[in-house]
Amino acid sequence: MRIWMIPAAMIVLSSFQAASDQAPLVLVRTIALPNVDGRIDHLAFDVAAQRLYVAALGNNTVEVLDVKTGTHEKSLAGFREPQGIAVVVGANMVAVANGQGDGVQFVDTNDHHAAGAVKLGDDSDNVRYDAVAKRLFVGFGGGALAAISPSDGKVLGEARLAGHPESFQLERSGSRVFVNVPDANQIAVVDRTAMKVIATWPVVGAKSNFPLALDEPNRRLFVGCRRPAKVLMYDTATGKESGSFDIVGDTDDLFYDAVRKRLYVSGGEGYVDVFQEGDASRFARIAHVATAPGARTSLFVPEQSRLYIAVPHRGSQKPAVRVYEAR
Repeated sequence: MRIWMIPAAMIVLSSFQAASDQAPLVLVRTIALPNVDGRIDHLAFDVAAQRLYVAALGNNTVEVLDVKTGTHEKSLAGFREPQGIAVVVGANMVAVANGQGDGVQFVDTNDHHAAGAVKLGDDSDNVRYDAVAKRLFVGFGGGALAAISPSDGKVLGEARLAGHPESFQLERSGSRVFVNVPDANQIAVVDRTAMKVIATWPVVGAKSNFPLALDEPNRRLFVGCRRPAKVLMYDTATGKESGSFDIVGDTDDLFYDAVRKRLYVSGGEGYVDVFQEGDASRFARIAHVATAPGARTSLFVPEQSRLYIAVPHRGSQKPAVRVYEAR
């Protein structure tokens, strides 16, 4: 099935519409990131503490934001190119994956002191936490996905991949992990119980497949690509591509909003695209929201109906996290 797009002139909101209450995303707050330079990578949210953690890769820090007050709480040093980040729910810990150095470092969320590390190798990247199994999953190196016990730092297993893993998503109702492997132009499907690859799905509709979003109930995987800028949809039951549509350039994060049946795509081109699902899994772009150049990483928090966008320092552009409310 192919996805047909309506003309851009009909779907991009005017500046008046974007500022109105009918806009699907409304900017409600900007939180400054003082003294943060360089590229900003991924974000994680602690629901219980209402804190946002920001991996400031180019600054070698993790920034801690209090979203209740909309203030910058503190800057944590001691990292080497922090990339992926995840809250270890129920354990008062945040796991930070470093592009260089010790692999994964743990931070105690009570007072933010260093709480151990796990050596994996260079280029530790995306991180996800399975709260049911109490396992942390980390993509790293030239091609591997590691399972870690955060309670004692033991590496429980490694699945070997055909290239460096980018974004990956954990299936909740089963044991599969869907992993983007752009160097191999594929999506690897890993059994996280056995920690081995059980299938590979070719990515042929576009290249540079970096971000992923999973709509598990409807058996859909959304794959964000950069060359050309597209989302490819895959049926998770068959592993086949089921549709595609054009998106903002230089994407690094995308999220499916199950309540509103929308997809949010952030891109370094300086926009967030909002796609609304219609009949027969057809997606139409309903907003092309201007953010800032280089603002390609983001985090959608369903519990808040908010999208956090990381804005890097570029010239007179000040580093910050912009907070958008989904309506």
